[in-house]
Amino acid sequence: MVLYFTSTVVDPPAVIYMGKDKFENEDLIKHGWPEDVWFHVDKLSSAHVYLRLKDQTWETISEELLQDLAQLCKANSIEGNKKDNITIIYTPWTNLLKRGDMATGQVSFKNPQKVKRVHVATRENAIVNRLNKTKREEYPDLVAMRLDRDKEEARAKRNEARRLAQEERKLQEERKKLKEQRDYARIFEEARKDKNWKPAKVTEDIFGDSSSDGESAAGPDDDFSDLL
Repeated sequence: MVLYFTSTVVDPPAVIYMGKDKFENEDLIKHGWPEDVWFHVDKLSSAHVYLRLKDQTWETISEELLQDLAQLCKANSIEGNKKDNITIIYTPWTNLLKRGDMATGQVSFKNPQKVKRVHVATRENAIVNRLNKTKREEYPDLVAMRLDRDKEEARAKRNEARRLAQEERKLQEERKKLKEQRDYARIFEEARKDKNWKPAKVTEDIFGDSSSDGESAAGPDDDFSDLL
């Protein structure tokens, strides 16, 4: 059995869940989701409380929501519920480390640097009572839920890949059209220049010499009388 709670301090409301005992905690550890965040009373026995994130990261959880989770952890710790000034630790589910030699419900961390802490001065009954009013007991098929979640993620990734491929094809077509337009404009400009270009006028004299100004190459003092 899994206990589900709803926190309304954020919009949309956040889904919180935990196992009833240490044996169910084992199933939650095994079949958690990558977007889940794990909460526990530091150095004391307590429930394993999970937050299922949606469209945010574990580093950006609001202070109000953190207090809800911390109070729920404290309230579900036999020893921690009796004490003031306790610490709640939390980390992404993906950072949980479970070895075969560990006791039932016991976990460690792959990266201890990826663990954050929340201080709880005292129990806040208003918060605990508000959350308990939303509590519901369910018997989910954790394996099937995780498989469905992974299938949906894979489908979303395929759809995104197709969308990106379509955008890339569209971009290539636009680039091709622009290139064709530039090539056409260049050819048109070259043709216009060829049409307007006129060669310089050249006049040949009887000796084969040429002049571009239309005048004879012979000088005014040349004598051609011996040709007569």
